[in-house]
Amino acid sequence: MRKKYAIGVDIGGSHISSILVDVEKGSAVRDSYSEYKVNNQACANEIIQTWGKAIQKTIDYVGFDQIDGIGFAMPGPFDYKKGIALLKDVAKYDSLYGLNIGNELKKVLHLSDAIPFRYINDAMSFAIGETWSGKGAGFDKVVAITLGTGFGSAFVTNGVPVLEGNNVPSMGYVYNFPYENGIADDYFSTRWFVQEYERRTGEKCHGVKEIADKAEDDKIAKELFIDFGQRLGEFLSPLLKNFNANCLVIGGNISKAYHLFGPYFEEVLKKQSITIDISVSELMETAAMVGGARLIDNDFWLKTQPLVSNI
Repeated sequence: MRKKYAIGVDIGGSHISSILVDVEKGSAVRDSYSEYKVNNQACANEIIQTWGKAIQKTIDYVGFDQIDGIGFAMPGPFDYKKGIALLKDVAKYDSLYGLNIGNELKKVLHLSDAIPFRYINDAMSFAIGETWSGKGAGFDKVVAITLGTGFGSAFVTNGVPVLEGNNVPSMGYVYNFPYENGIADDYFSTRWFVQEYERRTGEKCHGVKEIADKAEDDKIAKELFIDFGQRLGEFLSPLLKNFNANCLVIGGNISKAYHLFGPYFEEVLKKQSITIDISVSELMETAAMVGGARLIDNDFWLKTQPLVSNI
């Protein structure tokens, strides 16, 4: 008999989140949500123990006899096929380098080696979650982006990420594209807002929300969002056209300020004759967990597993 649930896990830079997902409906069980803060500079044992506590709390909601496996939305660099951490010199989780995460967590959780643990890049997991049960559901050509600490992206056809071909960037990544005096990640992320606001005003802010809260009365803050929307539209337009996308889903913390930059972003797309459904994610961080859980569906995994080896 097929079990009813999978667990989706999102590994963030300073936290871990996990949730039960109904594998038939693709819907998260909200009351099973668990989140713990993580000291990403701690020793490997402390990090693994904290991750284990979060996952165990979600397991305890129904008991493991109802759970098919665990799928992880994991930041890179990471060996997604073997489940081995490769993060090094990236200011987080250095102590995990070379560890088989599944083996270590199964010891902590007292789980059989037969229980499937599967992994995928966090931006791709977000896109999978959105196309399974979020704003991208029902569309065949979806681009999903996350705007926050970094600039994440994925290109999805019929629910499955596309990593290569003439109509998509390599690996679906756009953060590393050359842009102005750097790369796209320098301009479509939180640090651009913080640095640019300080450059224009001499005033330091701690994040995009702080700047967004000023935008109604602060002309420079308002102009910053206008500039951001226009730049994002100009950057994404050729990518959306080339992929022939019919849906764009936007997530990440900056998406919460879409009302400030969205109209200018959409205006650029309109000038480029791009007609596309644009949505701000409602699932937000949950989308990555839902996407991770979908990896436990064997039919979907057969389509996705060959991609994982190439990430």
